[in-house]
Amino acid sequence: MKYHIRYNKTAGEPGRGTPDHKWRVFEGEKEYLFKNFQVNVPCHNEFAHGEWNLACEGALSIDRETSTATIKAAD
Repeated sequence: MKYHIRYNKTAGEPGRGTPDHKWRVFEGEKEYLFKNFQVNVPCHNEFAHGEWNLACEGALSIDRETSTATIKAAD
């Protein structure tokens, strides 16, 4: 699956997570908000969703306790 990661400029606003939810992770058209992210696969810059993003291919793992998105190699 392809993922795009971008800074959340509206963190803390209604419906945009707490002020600590600084990262937006897009899985196709679906958006997640996270406090942290880790990418364990090669990535590159790519223009998508109207802005520049960090883009990578892999599998998303979500740690809800720490609000961390980890993108690793797909099995």
